[in-house]
Amino acid sequence: MEDVVRRVQRRIGADADRDEVAELARRESARRAEQGRAGRDTAVPDERALERSALAALLGYGALQPLLDDPAVEEIWINSPRAVFASAGGVTRRVPLELTAQAVRETVERMLQTTGRRLDLSSPFVDASLPDGSRLHVVIPDITAGDWAVNIRKFLRGTGDIDALVGRGMIPADVVGYLRGRVAAGGSIVVSGSTHTGKTTLLGAMLTSLCATERILTVEETFELSIRVPDRVGLQGREANLEGSGAVDLRRLIREALRMRPDRLVVGEVRGAEALDLLIAVNTGVPGGCTVHANSAGDALRKLTLLPLLAGTTVDRGFVVECIAAGIDTVVHLERDRDGARRVAEVAHPELGDGGLTARTVYRAEQVPGTREGRP
Repeated sequence: MEDVVRRVQRRIGADADRDEVAELARRESARRAEQGRAGRDTAVPDERALERSALAALLGYGALQPLLDDPAVEEIWINSPRAVFASAGGVTRRVPLELTAQAVRETVERMLQTTGRRLDLSSPFVDASLPDGSRLHVVIPDITAGDWAVNIRKFLRGTGDIDALVGRGMIPADVVGYLRGRVAAGGSIVVSGSTHTGKTTLLGAMLTSLCATERILTVEETFELSIRVPDRVGLQGREANLEGSGAVDLRRLIREALRMRPDRLVVGEVRGAEALDLLIAVNTGVPGGCTVHANSAGDALRKLTLLPLLAGTTVDRGFVVECIAAGIDTVVHLERDRDGARRVAEVAHPELGDGGLTARTVYRAEQVPGTREGRP
């Protein structure tokens, strides 16, 4: 395959389009297969497979392209050139790929070409969105022990509609109906869960299906939310440049978004002081939404109580609790079963009483023996 790729690269011009490259790859693959049949080179078992591999190297992402093209694969990660893993349906498997360190570097560099993000010794981490919406995260030595560590969380099409998630058993239809009423009344929604429970997927589907007539402003560190509504503007944070200036954080983006006439302000994930800005926003009449890492709906509320304190010593915890009780309407908590199935496990509302801020559960899924389904 490397020989075919080199020959095509020597023949293509700087302005060659995809069709030209594809035609050259087809011809060179046929030439190489003919050499094998004539005994002038090693035999080619599958000419079409050779052509596909060459095209992936020339136009795609090399040996990873089949995994990226597979609709069942949700996430891919590389611990070393000989340790490649993929997750499908919540189940992890080791992929029988043996890459080289150079191939990993070249693939990452190709992915970063369109992102405007850099990766070098002075900036050994990168978090970027690929053209198809997939999220790329890379860490390089000497932060890692010796190999580049790569994670690709794929943007999965066909998961952006709430009905599709109902069909997959992720959320019951009656819970969707309940949430529809809360959203229509202007309620702010928090989606919580641990890692890989589908928080971003569910939030995007809810916004697409339940907020279709709203003007939605989204704020994210890296574009990840998939929301299909007519009136939506997405804002993304920016890292500092080589001189250390030009950084744009989520707190600044929230302030800017509030000047853009949002009907709903959504933060992709709250992890720090930006939680304070979101809580203030939802208490000024702008409905909101966000995701947060948590182990239960109650834990999500506790986390939302603590995160705003990172904004500074002038922030009072009592003020934060009042903001949550007044501004957050519903917490939707997700869990993942042992077999990888994701589902809504709990729906709760914040309540402020003599005992402080608590989560009043209005729905809790129970595991039905032998199935992935829940029931109220």
